[in-house]
Amino acid sequence: MSLLQINHNPDLKQLRNDGYEITIKGGHLCVHHIPYVSPSGMILYGMMISKLDLISNLKIGKPNTHVAYFSGEAPCDGKGSILNKIVIGSQKQVFDGIEVNHTLSSKPGPQGYLNQYEKVVAYVRLIEAQAQSIDPKVTARTFKVMIDDGSEDQHFMYPDTNSSRANIEELNDKFTNQNIAIIGLGGTGSYVLDAVSKTRVNSIGIFDGDQMKVHNAFRSPGAYSIDDLNMFEKKVNILYKTYSNISKVIQPYPEFISEDNINKLDRYSFVFVCVDDADSRKLISTYLIDKGIPFIDVGMGVLKVNNQLIGMVRTTLVTREYHDHTKDRLPLTQVDNNDYNDNIQICELNMLNAAKAVIKWKKFSLFFQDLLLEHHSVYSINDSMLHNDEVST
Repeated sequence: MSLLQINHNPDLKQLRNDGYEITIKGGHLCVHHIPYVSPSGMILYGMMISKLDLISNLKIGKPNTHVAYFSGEAPCDGKGSILNKIVIGSQKQVFDGIEVNHTLSSKPGPQGYLNQYEKVVAYVRLIEAQAQSIDPKVTARTFKVMIDDGSEDQHFMYPDTNSSRANIEELNDKFTNQNIAIIGLGGTGSYVLDAVSKTRVNSIGIFDGDQMKVHNAFRSPGAYSIDDLNMFEKKVNILYKTYSNISKVIQPYPEFISEDNINKLDRYSFVFVCVDDADSRKLISTYLIDKGIPFIDVGMGVLKVNNQLIGMVRTTLVTREYHDHTKDRLPLTQVDNNDYNDNIQICELNMLNAAKAVIKWKKFSLFFQDLLLEHHSVYSINDSMLHNDEVST
């Protein structure tokens, strides 16, 4: 529950975003890794504890006391003398299973501390400043990721401080009920996964029957080790291992979509089709249209002309309401003169293709504003032109 409490209280979010190591246990805020000077003159690290006034299981009110607690030896000044102006008692106490050793008191103005951020920063500065007089490099602001028993997030392995710092968490909630499938994890699909894994979707199914090979490593995000490549493992299994470091909702399917297993797509609310085989594209797109499942089909055509590459990057959105354009806009028959099929390694085009697809999905999800409502977009490489068609009203 503590992660939700942090996310729902601006003062706690600010502490976390400023780099303080905070956790919540029961009704207490714990601030870890505070540098202080011990009576022996050594720089040690202790923990400050502040009682929380819980308005509800999520909302925290203004501090109802200026008193705080400290776990560790008695904090001292730079010469090793106890800070008697704030240390008013030294006795063992236990709160919510947290052992504290000292009681601290530093009274603010007549209005008291306005919030936990103000209270924590005031106490930390008083204690930390003495340690910094010995070593200016020590700090309580470590930006370390803090996870405790009550703070698990159902989507991510660690808190999404990027969204909280930007105050766009309510926008990210627009993805929480979506189940996303990504079909094809060669080049573009792996970049789609990279972006989607950092959203609060309910689940991500990744489908590909190919092994991870050397050429894939040159058109996928990140860098794979020789050991990874020598495992001859399926792409989705290696990508699952990598992206499970951030996302908890990825499900790998090391198989190609065929008539025998295409019904696995029924549980998904949106699909990214990132295949370069026309027959597979036709099978998948026809099925998704029949089921009324919206999807984005991506593709590129690259040709070698005069020892240079020209071509295009395509993004096509298909929805329950708008799908008649697929017969004209999707390449449903195999084209033999496309050098992309010969594995030209052009990762920047894969990145662009994926970025355009994810942005369009986020527009469809009402995360980004969409004024044009186009369902087909083509970027041509040599003239940098962006052509938008199939505009919906």
